[in-house]
Amino acid sequence: LHLRGPILGLDGPGRACRLVFSESDGLSGLTVDRYDRWLVVQFTALGMAQRRELLADLLMELVGPEGIYLRTERGIGSLEGLELQDGPLRGQAPAEPVVVGEEGLQFLVNLAEGQKTGFFLDQRDNRLAVARLAAGRRMLDAFCYTGGFGLHAARAGATGVLGIDVSEPALALARENAQRNGLASIHYVRDDVFTRLAILEQSGERFGLVVLDPPKFARARHAVEEALRGYRRLQTLALRLLEPDGLLVTCCCSGLITLDMLEELLAQLAPEEHREIQILERRGQSPDHPVSVACPEANYLKCLISRVR
Repeated sequence: LHLRGPILGLDGPGRACRLVFSESDGLSGLTVDRYDRWLVVQFTALGMAQRRELLADLLMELVGPEGIYLRTERGIGSLEGLELQDGPLRGQAPAEPVVVGEEGLQFLVNLAEGQKTGFFLDQRDNRLAVARLAAGRRMLDAFCYTGGFGLHAARAGATGVLGIDVSEPALALARENAQRNGLASIHYVRDDVFTRLAILEQSGERFGLVVLDPPKFARARHAVEEALRGYRRLQTLALRLLEPDGLLVTCCCSGLITLDMLEELLAQLAPEEHREIQILERRGQSPDHPVSVACPEANYLKCLISRVR
């Protein structure tokens, strides 16, 4: 907890951050995220889950939240033999989405039904990095979820933002987030991202900034090759939508897909698409998701920012 508070300055009222990151914080199988006055807990190991009442008591004592909500990651229950029901561990679940602040913007977070624990806290610093490059560019935010990348870019001076996601509940929150922050230059479309990108390319649409932040394509080693084919197709479409001297942001949350694999894909695609690609930044997860040297597998998030000519 000391890391997120006094050291990083991320903890506190109205804020959102990861308080406990499993093995990286010496608590294997336990993840705890703060959203303002609520905590969301995930268990990924049977031993931790069996101690959930003790852990909930400790969190109430140390953090003093209004409530603690349990979320179970898809597929992990059967894998680890966990029989857990999502819902409040302490207190009551908030009746409405929780409002959290991020560098001057406000975001609505659905703790009960949102992806992961409600928001992609690991992308915080990457959202800010992309925003610094957004001024004067039209942006395509693919797999936009509740609008994190696009809202920061719009506030930073993007000339327009098109957000695409397949989830209508996520887009409903994205629209509310845009309205709450007074950002009218954002348009959201519900569609399969691959389908919509192909339509945009065929209709001659072009963008100065494209962000690709897809869900996890590879959950097991046998799925890596198929996942790489998905990333290849996705980046091919993105390259065709980028105007000359555009910026491509490629994110990957699959720990089994390495940074070298992503860079090799770009190296293959550059001559095929007759584009020159320069990697400007190699980035990872925000520092409230630290990586212990004893558990390098915790370094799962990759983010490449590239210039495309």
